[in-house]
Amino acid sequence: MKTPKWQRKAGQNPKGGLNSAGRASYNKATGGNLKPPAPNPKTKADAGRKKSFCSRMGGAKKKLTSAKTAKDPNSRINKALRKWDC
Repeated sequence: MKTPKWQRKAGQNPKGGLNSAGRASYNKATGGNLKPPAPNPKTKADAGRKKSFCSRMGGAKKKLTSAKTAKDPNSRINKALRKWDC
């Protein structure tokens, strides 16, 4: 049995995060409700999501990554932070 798309390249966006197929695969597997990134929030809810995401991922980058990964522009965490304009 294949692993879900969100765990493979097929579900990952090369610019960071998951693509629509990856989000759909994750939602189906876990019962979650992942939404696309909100780099330019149009609603108050999206603005809150962006603030929360940037705070959470910024902290994760500081505490959970090595110095090499933190400086690597092609690391998944840096790509995601760029995608969200953090």
